[in-house]
Amino acid sequence: MTKLYVGNLAFSMTDESLMQLFTGKGYKVGSARVITDRETGRSRGFGFVELAPEDDAAKAIGEFNGLDIEGRALQVNEARPQEFRGGGDRSGGGRGYSGGRPGRGGGRSY
Repeated sequence: MTKLYVGNLAFSMTDESLMQLFTGKGYKVGSARVITDRETGRSRGFGFVELAPEDDAAKAIGEFNGLDIEGRALQVNEARPQEFRGGGDRSGGGRGYSGGRPGRGGGRSY
């Protein structure tokens, strides 16, 4: 399977409609996912499609890149591997700071 990035999607696009876009042109789609905002559930305007076999990916990029869907020109290319963003620790790393002012008993003196 080859994963494609599909950007500049209409905000009304769903996983199902993204899949239908590719299957309607005869591609074998393993999965299609529109990325949504965690808090609002609204589309973020891009998604990913997995195609098989690999040679179909190059053909699909040529066919869909720049194609106007709902007034938006799609941006389609091979997806890059996901970058590691760190663990679930959201402390920001680095030195801890306990607040207060250094030298006044409320914080650390560096």
